[in-house]
Amino acid sequence: MKWRTMGVALLVLGIGPSAEAVEPPQFRPELRLSLHDAIQAAIDNNVNVRLLRERIASAQATADTSLGTLLPSVSGYMTGRNQTVNLAAFGIPQSSLSTLGVPGGVTQPFDVYDARANFVQNLFSLSLIQRWRAARAGVDVAKLEAEVTKRDVMATAGLLYMEAVRAEAAVKARQADLELSERLLKLARDRKKAGVATGLDVTREEVQLENTRQRLLVAQNDQESAKLNLIRALGIDFNVDVTLTDELTLAKIEPKTPDMALSAAHENRVELKAQMSRQKLASLSLSSVTSERLPSLSLNGDYGWIGLKPDEASATRTVGLMLSVPIFDGGQRESRISENRSRVRQESIRMKDVSDQITLEVRSALLTLDSSTQQITVAEKGLELALKEFSLAHDRFAAGLATNIEVTNAQASVARARDNLIEALFRFNASRINLARATGEIDQLF
Repeated sequence: MKWRTMGVALLVLGIGPSAEAVEPPQFRPELRLSLHDAIQAAIDNNVNVRLLRERIASAQATADTSLGTLLPSVSGYMTGRNQTVNLAAFGIPQSSLSTLGVPGGVTQPFDVYDARANFVQNLFSLSLIQRWRAARAGVDVAKLEAEVTKRDVMATAGLLYMEAVRAEAAVKARQADLELSERLLKLARDRKKAGVATGLDVTREEVQLENTRQRLLVAQNDQESAKLNLIRALGIDFNVDVTLTDELTLAKIEPKTPDMALSAAHENRVELKAQMSRQKLASLSLSSVTSERLPSLSLNGDYGWIGLKPDEASATRTVGLMLSVPIFDGGQRESRISENRSRVRQESIRMKDVSDQITLEVRSALLTLDSSTQQITVAEKGLELALKEFSLAHDRFAAGLATNIEVTNAQASVARARDNLIEALFRFNASRINLARATGEIDQLF
């Protein structure tokens, strides 16, 4: 089944023969989706997840660039030129120029050939070292942000799947209501023919039937809209019939106290790790700019051949150390230091906000989970009582002891009770997903 689902997914994503090679299908392919399949498809195809993967690659390239500034830089060139030189421009006296046979100061044209390799090696620059470390921290931030996005997408896809399942359950409930209305209308017509019911009873049931049909149409539209939202979140082709294989159920869960849930959240939530990495990145960026105040040392050199003719060229070289001491740059460095200090403070403030947000999400999910669990018990009891009320009202109407007003009221109570149960089951399953996301255990839930 799993391989068949993957095959259908490949078809949906357009991986296969080109459109020119085969005729377009005359049917919409069916894609059977369990909750687990939907989560996996979202991870593989969601646009945000794919964009964050590219951001990791970009951050890694930035780190490699920073590392390159610490490694040797080697370049080479080869030139051949014909030139003249104005020796007088170098301060050589006219008398000396005449002695050299250059009375006008400008030499005769001559050729120069030069082939040379240059290299530069930074021996010490704390600023460049810190910049490289900051770039590596940027890669860690990108990876953690990608993981955060992945878990958000998993939770979103799970919630959208549950919404689609809820819409499907609502359609089934409306179909059951419609069948009930059709039975009651037939009963009212039969009793009118027998002379024990009025035309008002029949009309009342006809109105109830049309109202139920209207609600069914609305439920069917909501179902299709929910499936479209799910397809969009999964990043698959819209031209597919999605069949959901899971249903709203009351799953068994292990109870958690707020302290247990908060402890798990602080241990597992990637947002906290990502924020800590952002703080480290901000600190290293500040250190990199601050270190620009310090001198830096580099080794420079070249080696090559130069001469008037290629076959007469001689080897020459240059080797030297360069100590660079920053003195004054118009205050630009101090401004960048102040800017980066502000970023460090901002990240510290955000850390507190992230921690408070996680606490809020955990406590809210626990409250909703506990409430929805109780609501399911109440809704099940309410549906049981509504069905009993309807049975009694139906029997009274069939026996001629009452009009069908009691029946239509009881019928409305049954529809309401069904909706209450569907909503309670949805809230329970949604709160399970939200709690798993809040505690950082969303990958374990699916």
